[in-house]
Amino acid sequence: MNDRMTVAVYGAAGHTGRFIVEELKRRGIRAIRIGRDAARLQEAGVDSEHSVSRVAAMDDAAQLDAALHGADAVINCAGPFLDTALPIVDAALRAGIPYLDVTAEQPALQALIDERDARALASGVTLLPAAAFYGGLADLLVTAIADERTTIERVDVAIGLDSWHPTRGTRVTGERNRARRVVQRGGRLTPIPQPAPEGVWSFPEPMGELDVVLLPFTEMLTVSRHLRVDTMDSWLAAMALRDIRDPNTPPPRANDERGRSAQQFVVDVVVQQGGEVRRATATGRDIYAVSAPIIVEAAERLLSGKAKSKGGVVSLGGIFDATDFLTALDTVAVNYNAAATAGIHLR
Repeated sequence: MNDRMTVAVYGAAGHTGRFIVEELKRRGIRAIRIGRDAARLQEAGVDSEHSVSRVAAMDDAAQLDAALHGADAVINCAGPFLDTALPIVDAALRAGIPYLDVTAEQPALQALIDERDARALASGVTLLPAAAFYGGLADLLVTAIADERTTIERVDVAIGLDSWHPTRGTRVTGERNRARRVVQRGGRLTPIPQPAPEGVWSFPEPMGELDVVLLPFTEMLTVSRHLRVDTMDSWLAAMALRDIRDPNTPPPRANDERGRSAQQFVVDVVVQQGGEVRRATATGRDIYAVSAPIIVEAAERLLSGKAKSKGGVVSLGGIFDATDFLTALDTVAVNYNAAATAGIHLR
């Protein structure tokens, strides 16, 4: 329990935001629930000793500043992050508090790096975007098995989902984010080839062999922030991609007492470095729900002084002990396999 910490959550009434507020409560951390709609905030939960609610419009700096008053950090889970990240980052910079978010949008993260990194570094304010399932989890897995002292020849990240029932926020983000995605080639971020390559990935059971498509998320940028990688690709299960592209796929539905859906995930990482091949695999349930313990663990560690950050745009693997961080996640099972056999088989 750490009732001396207070974390503001922008987008607290949304699907992921509710999981984050509950995770803060579980850890004894006070929450300031912030949103654009007072009625939705009221519907999502009443004020208590663990949380208070405040309304702030995204384009009103004074409201944002008032909403962050008394917060030690702010978590943004209101997408599309192309629209929300910079205004909330600016409010965090004015308040002098860390900023974290759950973005999977490459352009939103790149904009933070290009437009706010120098200012945050000069101010000593930590900006930790993509500290969630997308971006953060793969970054931790790569960091846990790589040697950061030398260049990594190749990294492959494969994301196996047995389904993907998108939230309304995911659908809106997909409509907003039309930028061409990037991968790593020759140590540089490069637009993915068109059409996107397809192949088969051998996931651990029970997923097994799945058709996958080259579809990178923010892990491309989080990893490259602190590790030297020559080539990096990221693959997504084709059946999950079909789900989110189908307008008739329903939103996630609670399937247990914690409100998690029945969705199962596998994040499989293979690193080739110095003539060795290493593999790390994370398994769990519900990509939205699992983002809550990841980002709250990051916020708690930041506020407890357990980070190497001196400010600027950083990533989970760059400022925390990756292995220790992964061990602390009680809803994620991680397996390390030195004799890696997984890999992409292109068509």
